[in-house]
Amino acid sequence: MIIVHHLENSRSQRVLWLLEELGLAYEVRRYERDPKTMLAPPELRKVHPLGKAPVIDDAGCIVAETGAIVEYLVDKAGGRLGPPGNRDAVLRYRHFLHYAEGSMMPPLLALLVVGRLGLLGKPAKAPIQKMLDTHLDWLETELAARDWFTGDEFTAADIMMSFPLEASRARGGLDESRPNLTDWLERIHARPAYGAALARGGPYSYA
Repeated sequence: MIIVHHLENSRSQRVLWLLEELGLAYEVRRYERDPKTMLAPPELRKVHPLGKAPVIDDAGCIVAETGAIVEYLVDKAGGRLGPPGNRDAVLRYRHFLHYAEGSMMPPLLALLVVGRLGLLGKPAKAPIQKMLDTHLDWLETELAARDWFTGDEFTAADIMMSFPLEASRARGGLDESRPNLTDWLERIHARPAYGAALARGGPYSYA
């Protein structure tokens, strides 16, 4: 059985959701953040030297990094929720699978850091928000012509995009002024597998 090392309020919620969508059996080992630093506990270093989550253990095969885990699980499930059949959709799938962490998360993490700096971080907040708004505006147009990020079908790329967009709604200014993105969030949250993953993973602030 797959073991998911799951950190509260983190990217690892996506792994639980994907496992539910794929119908793969798994066990959750949940870790709490340090209440003062909000960092992962040192116990995670026993699983992987970086001490980060998510990490999965599939019969001794340790896989870290959310995108790598998603690709591993899609492959394990015979390609379900993987790249669609046409070339354009495949390219979009690959793009959004990597864009979620490579492009969307850096400004969100920067906003989190400057927010914790108080007055010292205030000068940096506006330019970082402007950078994030550029992403949100573009993503809004991407969902104007199709239901999902890859095309007409829900894929693992949508699962990868969930955390940065949930974080954007929580602290990045995403609201009803971008109706396509807010509708997409409502639709993913209504999926039965999403609800099942919440039940397995415990409290999650971004749902």
